[in-house]
Formats: sequence, structure tokens, C-alpha cells
Amino acid sequence: MNITFVTDPLLTSYGSTRPPFLLATEMQKSGHNVKLVSSSVSEEVMQAAKKKNIRVKSLGSKFSFTNFYPIVEAWAKSLFKSGVLCLDDLDDNEIVINTSVCIRVKAHLYYGQGPMTRAFDDMSSEMPAHYKYTYRLIAPVLRYLEKKAVRAYASLADSVIANSKFCASMYEELGVEVDGVISPPLDRTLFKPDTNGPSQDYVLTYFGVYNKETKFKILKQVCDAGVKIKAFGYKASGIPDGIANHPNIQFIGAISDEELVNLYSNALYVLFTFNHEPFGYIPIESMACGTPVLTYNKQGPTESVINGSTGWLGNDDEELLDIALKIWKEGYPQKIRQNCIARSELFDSKKIADELIEVCSKWH
Repeated sequence: MNITFVTDPLLTSYGSTRPPFLLATEMQKSGHNVKLVSSSVSEEVMQAAKKKNIRVKSLGSKFSFTNFYPIVEAWAKSLFKSGVLCLDDLDDNEIVINTSVCIRVKAHLYYGQGPMTRAFDDMSSEMPAHYKYTYRLIAPVLRYLEKKAVRAYASLADSVIANSKFCASMYEELGVEVDGVISPPLDRTLFKPDTNGPSQDYVLTYFGVYNKETKFKILKQVCDAGVKIKAFGYKASGIPDGIANHPNIQFIGAISDEELVNLYSNALYVLFTFNHEPFGYIPIESMACGTPVLTYNKQGPTESVINGSTGWLGNDDEELLDIALKIWKEGYPQKIRQNCIARSELFDSKKIADELIEVCSKWH
């Protein structure tokens, strides 16, 4: 089968571009011919794809705001465009899967990973004041434009799937009929326990971009109560002083996948204090390494974390704090770590790729 993925800017293998890259890798290993088409491709991703015999085509887009998240800039620009990308080098039997929020293209399948304005709505309370007020001023216009764009992406595809039930519900609120759900893929050859004797002397968390996956207020409360936290992520600025200088927080910064696996494997649990999450890679990566997750009982993470079995789901900040302290002081049965590993098998990249291939087979 010949398959082309249309993706957001392929500047890294993280975020919304990780699913198509992992799926392309698995499909290529299974004997399919796969190509990635993106508005922009970094040399790092280009070389990684070359090693896996995956063809990559860059459309050569440039970004004007170097301090801005590239996908946000690409998405914002796309709202004011109505043209449809023509993929003029396709074979007659090529299957096109659009995973992008910023490229309109005729496709067999649109794989939705969530509306951007819904993310901004949930994140706005944690934004710096100047971003918060600016967003609230222009939000109605952005919502209107994105609704039109999302409907256009869906109308250009023969079928629409979402990466979670929660994500599907957001699209349906915009008037898009979703035909099914296929979870994002997890590389379980990478994410697996790297020790038989985890130290369990810290809690791991993530400092996300624009506070999407981070609520600093609750993190400070947890640390104030005596919990030792290690934090990873790319956020080097904008961390509140009460967090950046807290004696119970060690901010490690950007790390390699191998270092992340080690951090997951040795943590007592992962504390995932998100503001918005259509699905959530951090919970399934953590569980694959044998470490349970404490997060909120809402949105995407409820579809991977099983309360009391592979982690814990708090209904609000107060309950999350109570659970965080209880586990820190009392621990949990070690069987939970085995439950986590077993649960992660549901999201194995080969399994997810096979599900997608089965969907695509009706057009082959």
C-alpha cells in the first residue's frame, strides 16, 4: 500500500507530529511505501526519516516569529487561507492521511488531534496577563475561523477519525461527524522500564509549552507540602518564581528520550497537571515504564489512566493535592507498576498502525 501523511511542521518528533512519524515508521517496517509531506521539515527529522527509509517532502514554509511555537504560527496563518494543497506527485492508488491543523488537502482520511481554540480556551487562565487579554479579545474571531477551517478539512476527506473520544466530542461540537477513534501510537521499544529497582524517591512532572500541560499553582501546593519533584520540559522562561526557586523542585530542562525513560522508570509516580489534553502522551509513556500517573478526571487522560489500577484521577485541585500527599507518604502496591505496563500495550505503535491500515484498506 502507498501511503502519504500530510503533517504539521516536522521540526521535531514530539507533539502533534509524533503520531504520523511513528505510524509511518511502523507501516514502512510492514512493507508499505510511506511518505511524509509537511509545510516545513527540520534537518533532524529529515535524517531520522532517511534512516527509516521514509520519504519526506517539505513545502518550504518559513516562520516569522522565532519565539513563537511554529505550529501555532502555521495554524494562525492557515485560518486566513482558503486554498487547497494539490499533491501532484501521487500514484493512482495512493492513500492520503491528513493529520495537520494547518494544511487543507483532499484526503482519504482526516486524523483529528484537536481544535486549537479549545486548547487556548482551557489554557487562558494560566497565560501571562498580556497573552490572556489579547487572546480573550480575539477569541471569538479565531473560533469562527477555526470552525470553518475544521469543517473544510473534514469535507475534503472521505472519512474522519479522532485520537480520543474526548477529541471526537470537540469536533462534533463544531459540526463534524467523526467516524471512529484511533489512539496515538506509543513506541514501546523505547518506553519500557530500565531498572528492576526504581528509587521512587521523587515525583516527576512536565513543564509544558504555554501551560498546556502544566498548572503551576497546584504544583507549588504539592511541593509546599513536602513532596520532592523533578520536572522536565522545554520551558526555560515564564516559570513562576515560586516554582523556579522552590527547594523541593529540580528543573532538569530538555532531555533525551533515554534520559526521560530513566526519569519515568525511577519516579514514584508522574503528576500530570494539564489545562488541556485531547489524549496525552505523558501518561502512556509513564505507564509503559511501569510508573503510575496522577492526573485529572477529565478529557483525554481518562481514556488511558485507570483510577486505582494504573494511577489516580482527581476531580479538582483539592482532591489532586490530597491524593498526591497520600501516595507520597504511604506509597502503593507494587502490582500497580505491572498494571501500568500491561495497560500501555493497548497503545503499542504496531497495534495502532495495524488499526489504521485496516481503515485504509477499504480504499486500496
